[in-house]
Amino acid sequence: MVVGIVGLGLMGGSLGLALQNTKLVSKIVGFDHNLSHCEEALKLGLIHDIVSFAEIKTCDVIFLAIPVGGIIKALQDLKDVQDTTTIIDLGSTKAEIVASVPESIRSNFIAAHPMTGTEKFGPSAAIQNLYHDKVVVLCDTDNSNDLHKNRAIQMFSHIGMKIVFMDPISHDAHASFISHLPHVISYALANSVMGQEDPKSILALAAGGFRDMSRVAKSSPQMWSDIFRQNKNNLLSSIEVFEQELEKSKKMIEEEDWKGLEAWMSKATTLHKIL
Repeated sequence: MVVGIVGLGLMGGSLGLALQNTKLVSKIVGFDHNLSHCEEALKLGLIHDIVSFAEIKTCDVIFLAIPVGGIIKALQDLKDVQDTTTIIDLGSTKAEIVASVPESIRSNFIAAHPMTGTEKFGPSAAIQNLYHDKVVVLCDTDNSNDLHKNRAIQMFSHIGMKIVFMDPISHDAHASFISHLPHVISYALANSVMGQEDPKSILALAAGGFRDMSRVAKSSPQMWSDIFRQNKNNLLSSIEVFEQELEKSKKMIEEEDWKGLEAWMSKATTLHKIL
């Protein structure tokens, strides 16, 4: 199969590397509006060739590894692909994307969310094993043709991913807590500290806890503001739940309820039994 990847940053570039290690793909071509990304991806060997968007349409499989707003726009430009062309998006939200798919290509389309990534972006951030041993959520596959569903399952399986099926609405609700809320918290923490401390103090005192929690605040603001926009209502609900927990801790500290605070923290540590 010939695979076309639209978007040659962390997700698209890592996918190109991963697919080159399978026997499913004969050629991987790429397209990106950022010309420097195209040159860098080709130089790094993430794909075999750079092509136009018109040529992407002729591929057997098209992966959309771009911000969620861009995915919705790209889908409108793919309405004339062949029935045998599989279109797979890698967006972090699903409900609005699924709802936007043109009817003429709905059976071609697979809504996927690989639960992986780093705070880095661009072609140079691509990692060989980014997808290996990670979960990919496939949504609304009942409306996808068996050819395309099986092809997606095969490709994700061959790069070492664990497949979970979920409806788009449930996906977005869960993702708001598991993925999107942590990014909001990380950005908030970074801004809180930057507003109080000078850079030299941050460098001198920042230890593992701050570094771990602020790491994802290095992620692309453009990409994440797009994700927050798509999943606005779920994200607002998750922020409210988080604020309630934060208020609980604040009250216990104010009232010097150290036993209550310890019990509250002990409950939180049970998370390690799941993860």
